[in-house]
Amino acid sequence: MAEGQSGGSRFFGPSDRHLLGIQGMHPSRIEPILDLAESYVLMNRSRKTPRDLLRGRTIINLFFEDSTRTRTSFELAGKRLGADVVNMSVAQSSVNKGETLLDTAATLNAMRTDLLVVRHAQSGAPALLAQKVDASVINAGDGTHEHPTQALLDALTIRRHLGRIEGLTVAICGDVAHSRVARSNIHLLTSMACRVRVVGPPTLVPRSLASLGVEVHHRMEDGLRDVDVVMMLRLQRERMSGGLVPSAREYFRFYGLDRRRLELAKPGALVMHPGPMNRGVEIDSQIADSDQSVIREQVEMGVAVRMAVLDLLSRSKRSSRS
Repeated sequence: MAEGQSGGSRFFGPSDRHLLGIQGMHPSRIEPILDLAESYVLMNRSRKTPRDLLRGRTIINLFFEDSTRTRTSFELAGKRLGADVVNMSVAQSSVNKGETLLDTAATLNAMRTDLLVVRHAQSGAPALLAQKVDASVINAGDGTHEHPTQALLDALTIRRHLGRIEGLTVAICGDVAHSRVARSNIHLLTSMACRVRVVGPPTLVPRSLASLGVEVHHRMEDGLRDVDVVMMLRLQRERMSGGLVPSAREYFRFYGLDRRRLELAKPGALVMHPGPMNRGVEIDSQIADSDQSVIREQVEMGVAVRMAVLDLLSRSKRSSRS
């Protein structure tokens, strides 16, 4: 799934060893992942997953940042395909004792792992590891750079509800400046001919984002009008240097999603959130739990998408060895 590749076969070839980002991926590379993930949704619901598909394969979840949904989702995905899954706790590892990332890479290489799922606070860390290990590397979120599987699961959720992705209008609202989820979604949605709006205060939605092919709005009332999908984002205070937003109450007053603002969107517009949600800060509980909300379904789609990615990268790895 190398960046910049387009066209080619239905699935991934020997050179597609890693999933490091969505930027540069052609729709012909994205759609097969969504198609395969669709089949895994049905399998998961029927409880008939192919538990021998990755038998003998080892997956290491290497998370340098806290995570509940993503790490658990990758763990379930690997186990449902029959792989041996190891969760490495960085807080208890040699990394916390001063070991460098490259030394960690050498250690992991010696363990002969097949697939390495990496979340790191520094943008580019998974790409660096990918250069140093024999395993296929999956970026589970790096700094403010990308979170590719989140964008894929969001796309699958949208396609299942609206029947397509192409031609839709999607509003991504909130802390776009610090959001790797927003960046991956922007790359995916614009590549698939969506009209994308980013909405939020100037401190969190810089106008320079327009260079990514999106419309920039600083009023929710402007950005939400007639959209098909409203994608809310968490305020990432841990990445802020301070002073970027007023109080939580003031933020919700101007940028929170409530019933009045949602009514500006198209009737039946989808409401999404990557989680974890701050209820009463970026989204009203009534909206989060409404019939228009697909937030819980996003979690389900995450397992299916990650199964598809593990499956396809494993096939690519086998092909490169033959």
